[in-house]
Amino acid sequence: MRVAVLLIALGSLAACEQQPAGEPVARARIDGQAPSPSPEPSETETVASSVESACRSIIFEDTPLTHCLANPVRHRIGMDLGPSGEAPYRSLTAFSRQRGENGVAFAMNAGMYDDEGEPIGYFVEGSERLKTLNTAEGEGNFHLKPNGVFYGTAGEWHVRTTEDFLANVTERPEFGTQSGPMLVVDGKLHPEITQDGPSRLIRNAVGVDGQGRAHFVISNAPISFGKLARFYRDELKTPNALFLDGNVSQLWNPATDRLDTGAPIGPIVVVEKKDSE
Repeated sequence: MRVAVLLIALGSLAACEQQPAGEPVARARIDGQAPSPSPEPSETETVASSVESACRSIIFEDTPLTHCLANPVRHRIGMDLGPSGEAPYRSLTAFSRQRGENGVAFAMNAGMYDDEGEPIGYFVEGSERLKTLNTAEGEGNFHLKPNGVFYGTAGEWHVRTTEDFLANVTERPEFGTQSGPMLVVDGKLHPEITQDGPSRLIRNAVGVDGQGRAHFVISNAPISFGKLARFYRDELKTPNALFLDGNVSQLWNPATDRLDTGAPIGPIVVVEKKDSE
């Protein structure tokens, strides 16, 4: 009788501790070292609502991150600044109200901007160039050379340094945004970025791997430039990765009802599902 009671109790405990279907689970290592997420993430994550999500929650060196994967077979990417002829949205909330969630895989802030929310660097939306390439010297993260451009046309997406883009890209892409600094350049960390510097903020970035997939990452806790850069280099294996912004970084993921709010933003990158057509 006591054995039966014990088995029932253990069964009840197991049921209480079981993770809901599809909930992201942070992997821990029993040797006390930092967990190492797989560089080959699932292209979709099914959440409890049975809605597919392109994003997953992971932990890299004790820092929680959200990693969103855009696959050119399944997704298309575009930029959005504001309603046609009107001022920038300045928030993902305003954008979501205007756009609606149908067909949206996720959206994220995508590049630096001035006090009015206008991009300070190269910006192309719907094949229309709204801002030319910025090669000026200056202060701040944007001007920590090399900076770079994330751009693409018809499912071919790239991250290049600004100099590389200027020298080799002759046709206007369907979308593009300039930001800085680069986190990873040709498989190496940006020369001015230390291994794990003292500056810690909520940050987001983008990189494209050898299969042409775009990896968008936003930290869920303050993170250094160095740690974010190493995640792209060591785990995601992206030869080039571009910092998008910090402190204002936000994500909209309709599949999980995540809609970040915060300081006003500027350019927005929108990843849409092709199967919604």
